[in-house]
Amino acid sequence: MTEKNRFQERGRPRGALRWFLRAPLVLYRLGLGWVLGGRFLRLTHTGRVSGIKRETVLEVVKRDEATGTTYVASGWGEHSNWLLNVTKDPRVGVDYKGRSYNALARRLDPDEASDVLADYARRYPKAFGMLTGNILGEKLPPTHESARVMAESVPVVALERTG
Repeated sequence: MTEKNRFQERGRPRGALRWFLRAPLVLYRLGLGWVLGGRFLRLTHTGRVSGIKRETVLEVVKRDEATGTTYVASGWGEHSNWLLNVTKDPRVGVDYKGRSYNALARRLDPDEASDVLADYARRYPKAFGMLTGNILGEKLPPTHESARVMAESVPVVALERTG
């Protein structure tokens, strides 16, 4: 099964899984996003069709403190709503570690994405293995080569701080 078919087969989460995946957003809305620590952020973006503000909570793949750039990945592939939205309008809001700021979303090319994912694999080898198993159907070792494979299937976005 190709990576593209694996994403299509999974479809959008429903039922209890959807509730579980949306629970962190409730924490942010209650002002309790800080309890998730530095592993997650809330992204506020504009709906590409509706023009309405949308929110999602994403795992932080990497953070560059010197530039204020935060990296996130689309675990649901190319057709994730937040990814499609920031592709149309890259102006976003970020809530991270109790701080809010504006940013521009920029999709990384595969070389940049593989470097970011390799860093993630080095820091979180078990989580990387789980991700590759869920996304590619096979657990891969936390190597740069495996990160390159992931970068071909998982879009990575830099959220570059603007204010």
